[in-house]
Amino acid sequence: MNKIGTLACILLIAQLGAKAQFNRYIVQFSNKKGTAYSLSNPAAFLSQRAIERRIRQNIPIDSTDLPVSKDWLDSLRAIPGVTIINASKWLNQVCIQTTSADAVNTINAFPFVKRTSGIAPRIGQPADTINYKKLDPDIRPLPPSDSRINQVHGITSLEYGNMFDQIHIHEGEFLHNLGFTGRGIHIAVLDAGFQHYLSNPVFDSLRLQNRVLGEWDFVDNEASVNEDHSHGALVLSVIASNRPGMLVGSAPHASYWLLRTEDVASEYPIEEQYWAVAAEFADSAGADMISNSLGYDVFDNPAFNYSYAQRDGNTAMITIAADMAAKKGMLVVSSAGNSGGANNDRKFVGVPADGDSVFTVGGIDVNGNIYASSSWGPNGANRQKPNAVSVGAGTVIANTNGAAATGSGTSYSCPNLAGLMACLWQAFPEFTNMEIFEAVQQSADRYTSPDPRFGYGIPNFRKAYEQLAAIREIRKKDSLLANSWMKAYPVPARNDGFRLIFKAPASGQATLRLINVVGQVLETRKLDVSVGQMYFVNYRRALTRGVYYIRYEDGTNKHTLPIMR
Repeated sequence: MNKIGTLACILLIAQLGAKAQFNRYIVQFSNKKGTAYSLSNPAAFLSQRAIERRIRQNIPIDSTDLPVSKDWLDSLRAIPGVTIINASKWLNQVCIQTTSADAVNTINAFPFVKRTSGIAPRIGQPADTINYKKLDPDIRPLPPSDSRINQVHGITSLEYGNMFDQIHIHEGEFLHNLGFTGRGIHIAVLDAGFQHYLSNPVFDSLRLQNRVLGEWDFVDNEASVNEDHSHGALVLSVIASNRPGMLVGSAPHASYWLLRTEDVASEYPIEEQYWAVAAEFADSAGADMISNSLGYDVFDNPAFNYSYAQRDGNTAMITIAADMAAKKGMLVVSSAGNSGGANNDRKFVGVPADGDSVFTVGGIDVNGNIYASSSWGPNGANRQKPNAVSVGAGTVIANTNGAAATGSGTSYSCPNLAGLMACLWQAFPEFTNMEIFEAVQQSADRYTSPDPRFGYGIPNFRKAYEQLAAIREIRKKDSLLANSWMKAYPVPARNDGFRLIFKAPASGQATLRLINVVGQVLETRKLDVSVGQMYFVNYRRALTRGVYYIRYEDGTNKHTLPIMR
């Protein structure tokens, strides 16, 4: 998990202020003195559900949870010509609107202001390259000759209709057949608008059962997203459709927050601020997950573009916010992007897909072939991206009147996988967000040999379920590591490996060596560990009967664990 660091991108933005006509700015504060809230009373700024999520995952409530200082906000409001658009507590900054250079100079002179920087041009001002169609998907009606309703094999509890293939490629029906369909999981969908969701028949049960928990437009600051862009509704249909026999999505019984953060008329980093504030709202409201089908690397003003080096998991505002959302216990799932066909550094994932605690989803078709436009993963150490793939080429979706259609893009592979992850979490609510993250990743078919296109590959939710069920059973039997800090267990339903579980005795880099009885090193792994954290390591290799050893070293501690096969 990344720590919140200095927003390096703000330094670049600050240099641009004198060269561009801005009237929206980011004001970053140096502290939160004067906040009207206290850590001793978290119920004043977090819902009970948000507090319970932290308690369940042993996450402390800290200063990043506190809203920004009321005193600092009052100081800004007192300046003539300044309007506060929104505030981000995680980034400790506000977005303001003003056309007054004197106002900006006054703000910069405040001792509690770290920096002020232009982030977007005046509302209504023509951009260098207005891209109204940047989210327009390639939507095609599903003709009767291509109906997939009759392709369902075996007995399933849900009548998926045309969506079966994209569920089945992950054995998602295994979870659904056990009754895990996302019920009780709250998912925040951050997108560009949810046009006609109030009248779309695939969302009838969503509305009738009051499973739309709320909606908010962070771009226009209003409580309605039904009249905005259709992209979010198309994305929502992949995960939430519930029209038996025609279209049933990957989490048809989950509950949803519908949040608009994308302004399709232009592309500026202010949309990252909208996203961060929306993610904070989702956290405070008690959402369990974020499904994000937005990404950024190129803006209307090229000076704001994120280079490959800046897409490092630490620089972009939106990435820092996404990793913070994960730190607060939410499971953050994001599309990888659709620039894989580029012949330059644009082919790599954008932001927030570069976040190390973001589960990034690339695209494939229902036969497991890579989607040509799916963005590549970066080559940096410990930044395997994407994390996995799902159906993003020819994905079956519902158009805005509820008819079956197909669309392509990682915008659709993301919610397809996010929905199944919600179902898995419903089955194992006592597990943390990152334990669900890791179980899904480990279930993928390329886990032992990931690559920049597929990541760890195609997750299998039967395997993920079996792994978590085994861990649950271990915890029930002996409180996991009672009387020992390291143990090994066989993998249920498999005879070709074992699972190592240990609680790190120190922080640093640990080395694990698998050694046979004659002292030959069969495998070496290196892990960055933090003291007191639990780690699960799967060894998926055939071992003949006999005695083996795991030798652990971290620079301070050494331990050898015998394993009988």
